[in-house]
Amino acid sequence: MSPRTPHAASQPAARAQPRRRLSVDERREQLIAVALELFSARPPEEVSIDDIAAAAGASRPLVYHYFPGKQAIYEESLRRAGQELASRFEEPQTGPLSERLARVMDRYLDFVAGHGPGFAALLRGGSVAASPGTNAVIDEVRRAAQDQILAHLALEHPSPGVRLTVRTWIANAEISSLAWLADHQQPPRAQVRQRLVQDFVAALVVTAAREPELAAALPGFLAAEHPGTPTGALLRDLTGLLAVPGLPEALGALAPEAEKARQ
Repeated sequence: MSPRTPHAASQPAARAQPRRRLSVDERREQLIAVALELFSARPPEEVSIDDIAAAAGASRPLVYHYFPGKQAIYEESLRRAGQELASRFEEPQTGPLSERLARVMDRYLDFVAGHGPGFAALLRGGSVAASPGTNAVIDEVRRAAQDQILAHLALEHPSPGVRLTVRTWIANAEISSLAWLADHQQPPRAQVRQRLVQDFVAALVVTAAREPELAAALPGFLAAEHPGTPTGALLRDLTGLLAVPGLPEALGALAPEAEKARQ
């Protein structure tokens, strides 16, 4: 063994820095954050209290000190995630409507991609972790999304028909995002976003044919659009269908009064 040099002998022994003890609130927040990360990566039934404890660098009894069981920490994690998801529907009410919705859908799909397995299990209704508490969280997110979309329509008295259109579109967004996850995020996110926005625009036009207040607002929505918006692309696609042999005549036969007015 080589002798210690005087310089080495004179050096004080390195002292490990003491780990700061987390406060009660900090520890609880840490457990929630770790649990949410695990629930986002795996279906909730595949995550155990032991997994959460290990990921947090804590003991199993410590996790139980803060939460009575996995269901409780799952519901609290889901509540936090639900608040984040609801906030992604917030968008300034300026500019073309379809561009606003495109930004909302970008944020929504980004969230879906980051929290896939846990939310997919819950939204499909097949998760053993589903409960009245978790269902209430999802319902709250849906209500927040509906309120945000209705605010963009700026109708003084949205009719039940308009509300139904918005709720149906939100359900379509959920179904489409689940299918997108199941297909390994294919087609590309931009295509899914474009389709969801255009589905809403198309549903809005159809609903306007039955809802006078919405019909009166529709020209203003369309006047704010331009060829580069999702609405502009949808109109080009629909106009292109008129080149399909026989289609203009078939449409004219279905709506002879409209055909006569056009002529």
